[in-house]
Amino acid sequence: MIDIHCHILPSMDDGARSLADSIEMARAAVREGIRTIIATPHHKNGSYENEQTAVREAADLLNKRLMKEEIPLTVLPGQEIRIYGDLKRELAEGRLLSLNDTKYILIEFPFDHVPRYAEQLFYDLQLKGYIPVIAHPERNSEIRENPSLLYHLIEKGAASQLTTGSLAGVFGKQMKAFSLRLAEANLIHFLASDAHNLKTRDFRYQEALHVLEKEFGTEYSYMLTENAELLLQNQAIYRQAPQPVKRKKRFGLF
Repeated sequence: MIDIHCHILPSMDDGARSLADSIEMARAAVREGIRTIIATPHHKNGSYENEQTAVREAADLLNKRLMKEEIPLTVLPGQEIRIYGDLKRELAEGRLLSLNDTKYILIEFPFDHVPRYAEQLFYDLQLKGYIPVIAHPERNSEIRENPSLLYHLIEKGAASQLTTGSLAGVFGKQMKAFSLRLAEANLIHFLASDAHNLKTRDFRYQEALHVLEKEFGTEYSYMLTENAELLLQNQAIYRQAPQPVKRKKRFGLF
């Protein structure tokens, strides 16, 4: 399996703090059945800036250590880019990383809102041949209050990535329930760990797949894992027609 969103590179952001942490995360990923990770350190989120050259160098160094340790995992370069006004220009200048140099680019929204220029930016990126992949939309408070924001972005060509921990209940029952509502509405295209460490933000990949298979069957979980393969090959992913998110059930009302 392929994990397209993970903070495994050492000392770059709030993920792995050291090379030893990275190695332990790699061992844990392999136990989960993951054989390829796209490393996505935070970039332009107000706390961290990780230029593409530094990410490539860190991924190369980690791969050499993994080979030495005989850990069957490959780490590829990427970034989790916080949306910002100059994103399109800096991408064109070669200053940003898509996911392993494919047409897919992982973009994070602020946790409390969706910037109003997001729709235009995504349109402009698609005109240039890129496909924006929205990182963990289930964790955005404005999307939780108004899921139609995500629906309209997906309807116009964006993709989105659900976090395994959300399905596994790491962020609470309400987050898990909302994640399933997004999946039911065909608004999710990738499943990824967004792992930062092995204590509070670990992989939970198999647990999340089990939840999806229980709710929607094996075909759905297969589609998400296959989409990661297609992304890595820079091919078109599987999509189902997006639907508006069903309203949350209100118990006790007639």
